[in-house]
Amino acid sequence: MLAHLQKAARTLFLAVTLPMTVAGCVTTDAAGLDQRQTAGTARYAAIPSEKFRVDAIDLSVVDPRFLRQVVDYRTTEPPGTIVVDPHNRFLYLVEKGGKAIRYGVGVGRAGLEFTGTANIQLKREWPHWTPTEAMIAREPKRYARWARGMDGGESNPLGARALYLFRGGQDTRYRIHGTTEPESIGKAVSSGCIRMMNQDVIDLYGRVPLHTKVVVL
Repeated sequence: MLAHLQKAARTLFLAVTLPMTVAGCVTTDAAGLDQRQTAGTARYAAIPSEKFRVDAIDLSVVDPRFLRQVVDYRTTEPPGTIVVDPHNRFLYLVEKGGKAIRYGVGVGRAGLEFTGTANIQLKREWPHWTPTEAMIAREPKRYARWARGMDGGESNPLGARALYLFRGGQDTRYRIHGTTEPESIGKAVSSGCIRMMNQDVIDLYGRVPLHTKVVVL
């Protein structure tokens, strides 16, 4: 009789405590997920202080890998260097202690890429854009009407910011710039430059000074 009562007591104890334990795990995981989602939503919210409209990013169209985040990153490049990995669609801003801020990017189609080392010699907010002669020759119906350029604004292909890369004092015609097409991040669709979500290029622009070294792998 005593053994029967002890067994019943153990069964009752497990019935009461086990759901509490499982519920506790679910609550913790959900809280962590909510925090990550909240942080991402805030990071890619609309920016009303800008000269032109910067809408919030619909994060459902962006692979979470390509959202801005701090990661472990081993490199021989000194802190402050920008390293672009076009093959994996990432841009790294090297920090101290083996860390980097990693941004997702869109890159140029095959045959249009730039590789090597350059320096940022110009920075522009809401930049003017002029297609290159090669772009006009390649797609005249799309680009010929902008041969004299397009002023900065919401529809400008360079987005909210542009960083202009030079090598040996010469403009490479290669840019790191914004885009209003977040669905293009992680893809090879542009005319040779590195594109970032506007919120990310605004963040990067504020972190890097002129003459920053840029390495494109």
